[in-house]
Amino acid sequence: MRKTILFFMTTILACLLMGQVVYATETEEVAQEIIVRGKILAVSEQQETNNDLEGWIQGKEQLVTAKILSEPYEGQEVSFFHVVPDQPGMALVVKPGDEVVLSVEVEDGKVTNAFVSDHARDKKLYYLAGCFALIMVAIGGLKGLKSVVSLTLTGVGIFGVLLPLLFKGHSPIIVTILVAAVMTTITMVLVHGFNKKTLAGIIGTTSGVIVAGLLAMLVGKAAKLTGFSSEEMQMLMYIPQQINFDYQGLLFAGMIIGALGAVMDVGISIASAVEEVKRVNPALTTKELMQAGMNVGRDVMGTMANTLILAYTGGALPLILIFMAYDMPFLKIINLDLISTEIVRALTGSIGLTLAIPITSLAAGLLFTRGEKRKPRIKREIQA
Repeated sequence: MRKTILFFMTTILACLLMGQVVYATETEEVAQEIIVRGKILAVSEQQETNNDLEGWIQGKEQLVTAKILSEPYEGQEVSFFHVVPDQPGMALVVKPGDEVVLSVEVEDGKVTNAFVSDHARDKKLYYLAGCFALIMVAIGGLKGLKSVVSLTLTGVGIFGVLLPLLFKGHSPIIVTILVAAVMTTITMVLVHGFNKKTLAGIIGTTSGVIVAGLLAMLVGKAAKLTGFSSEEMQMLMYIPQQINFDYQGLLFAGMIIGALGAVMDVGISIASAVEEVKRVNPALTTKELMQAGMNVGRDVMGTMANTLILAYTGGALPLILIFMAYDMPFLKIINLDLISTEIVRALTGSIGLTLAIPITSLAAGLLFTRGEKRKPRIKREIQA
């Protein structure tokens, strides 16, 4: 237990230190708006306004009074006009008692004006995350707690190491594969300990992720995917730091991260199955253990591939409905950069997941029979 705690603490400190070192780079100072938490105290009746928002959005105006809840302006009250656009999807309606995120203007330490940026949702998200952690621990016990810790470390790896490295303009493919391999190792060792099963899972997962990344890169370049299929990627071109990103590489890096969780699940599931088969019948050969792993993998393969494809399809539902509404020809849809990108993302991830099955099975078969003397066989049929 002490070794696990020491490993956990050392890993967190190492990730945070790496993130700080990586992010500590000379960048252009960017003026940031002052964002605070506020609570709505009073809202007047909505009144028609003749003011245009950006020249094309019409709305209704109301006088709002809010109390600042964040330091160093806590306790100050500010009144301002809040415009509610007529478009339902853009209307930000507030009422007394609501907690909101405010963008404020400050003069001599006093808040003079404010703008409702959005509803404050963070507390609800924290409650949901806490509920998730409690359920994990209640059902999984110590392993559930380790899973929560490993998930925290994954977040540290992404936000403390991967993103700062990408922000400095390093090669997205190389950086993402290395970070994915490290995160896989940390997660599996923390949850399952360092043993043959864990090593087999790491080998299978890392191999599957590398295959998915390389295949995405090859197919993406052949299909001339630009990397600019999303608005967020296009916005990166105009950030004040003027970083020369490899936009295609960022696209493929996102594909690798998107496939990592599913491939990791398949890898450790097969390794665990092979370990259990070996425990029941120690006399099984490498070939038989590999066959057992393949049998489990075939059962898992279909559902996990569906998981990836359905996840990507679910995110694209509004876009699919737009295509249906305008009755776009299939030839045009399939060749759109955005659609081609999502198809490549889903299929390369599924291929990496599928190839992780034989790789993990082979690695587990070799590891569980390595250096062992032959024992009397307990005859069992390993069905193909």
